[in-house]
Amino acid sequence: MRILTAAAMRGVDRLASEQLGLSGLVLMENAALGVADAIGRQYPRAESAAVFCGPGNNGGDGLAVARHLATRGYAVEVFLADGGRPLDGDAAVQLDICRRLALTIYTLPKDGDAAAATAVAAALAAASRHDLVVDALFGTGLARPLGGLFARLVEGLNEVPRPRVAVDIPSGLSGSSAEPPGPHLRADLTVTFAAPKVAHVFPPAADAVGELVVADLGFPPSLVDQAEGDLHLLVGEELAGLLPPRARDSHKGDYGHLLLVAGSLGKAGAAVLAARAAVRAGAGLVTAAVPEPILPILHLGSVESMGVPLPASAGGALAAAAAARVLAAAAGKSALALGPGLGQEEETAEAIRRLVAAAPLPLVLDADGLNAFAGRAAELAERTAPTVLTPHPGELGRLLGISAAEVQADRQAAARRAAAATGAVVVLKGSLTLIAAPGGGLYVNPTGNPGMASGGTGDVLTGTLGGLLAQRLAPLDAACLGVYLHGLAGDLALARLRGPSLAAGDLIESLPAAFAELVA
Repeated sequence: MRILTAAAMRGVDRLASEQLGLSGLVLMENAALGVADAIGRQYPRAESAAVFCGPGNNGGDGLAVARHLATRGYAVEVFLADGGRPLDGDAAVQLDICRRLALTIYTLPKDGDAAAATAVAAALAAASRHDLVVDALFGTGLARPLGGLFARLVEGLNEVPRPRVAVDIPSGLSGSSAEPPGPHLRADLTVTFAAPKVAHVFPPAADAVGELVVADLGFPPSLVDQAEGDLHLLVGEELAGLLPPRARDSHKGDYGHLLLVAGSLGKAGAAVLAARAAVRAGAGLVTAAVPEPILPILHLGSVESMGVPLPASAGGALAAAAAARVLAAAAGKSALALGPGLGQEEETAEAIRRLVAAAPLPLVLDADGLNAFAGRAAELAERTAPTVLTPHPGELGRLLGISAAEVQADRQAAARRAAAATGAVVVLKGSLTLIAAPGGGLYVNPTGNPGMASGGTGDVLTGTLGGLLAQRLAPLDAACLGVYLHGLAGDLALARLRGPSLAAGDLIESLPAAFAELVA
């Protein structure tokens, strides 16, 4: 699903008019129906609403919402804050229709009027007597902080002890920015149109959105696809089609063979978790190549996978000679996952670099696999086979030669830079994990929760992505699907266990349920 700026959305509206002949009034009607329907679903017991309308088209949307609620039997009061200027265009048409229907409409004095403060206080008191508050003061195009009467209104509405429903965006936010310009409404439900905007997705602005519903405006998705920008939000309905189909007469050889290189003395668990996740992600066969001292632990922890012992250093990590053994084991495999728990000994790093350069397989590179390329991003660009990188901010910073703080200061730019520099699909882990494609395109994952902030969850992601790559998904498809399923498994595990935190193994056990929910 596309994520748009306010300017891009205006372009979509323009295309709807020019290509399809849909007038602004028709779009306003469709928007209002979407809001009224969402209110009915979310608040089925509500019987009344106070609707606050501003001076522009968002106010016109609000007037249309008020009318549709009234015709559905709601008791409605409208509070029109027009700033002392008569409404024009489609908003004026909506106001005229509301007056013809004899809806109760109070026009608030303009800012600076002696009666303004009293009128605002009376409007807020009236709002508290209704079941719902509908905010249609300002839309996504707002670019400056609210002040005066409008600031007092949104701050007062935040104190009204009733659910707040925002039309398109909570008033006071800018649709194109994750940073709130100033005072803004805190909504319980926001109904936007055609596509989410930047402020709906990225915090801190998104923290004021509440539950987000994207309503249809009555035109085909192709119009949204034509909009400027390359931001996307991952949604399950779109990802479900990426799942590899399973024929009734298929066998394990049809679903690929993953070679996993992971683990070291003291970090055998990383190999076990990644191997188990790859099995749960659907790989037909999984072979884990690990330093010889930890092979018994692998066999005990992941009974469904096979094991290959690798030469070990004195410290129990990969020895330099392990590279040749792994390359030999890669014959006949369909994908390679490399990095979890390997350690950072220099000879291990040398072995990793040799493997990455020579392996002809699609590759997931994670953790210490990435650390072996600190400051050497250009070397990854020399690979000819597809590559997916899965860094956390510290690992991405080391790869690019910048600090983790710099990565976090502009995660989108850092992910894009890494994808361009390496030619790889880059998965920047964290809250709202980002997936950057080397040719452009940035995908935002909404699944996952703070309970997943525990050791080993990244290893589960590596195994999940490796399992999908082994099934011959394209790298970008595998990254988007795997990241979404990984987060969804975390959400399902948290709901099931009801604890503040999760163990990495909880995600593995919830992966089948995540797959099932995706296709439900």
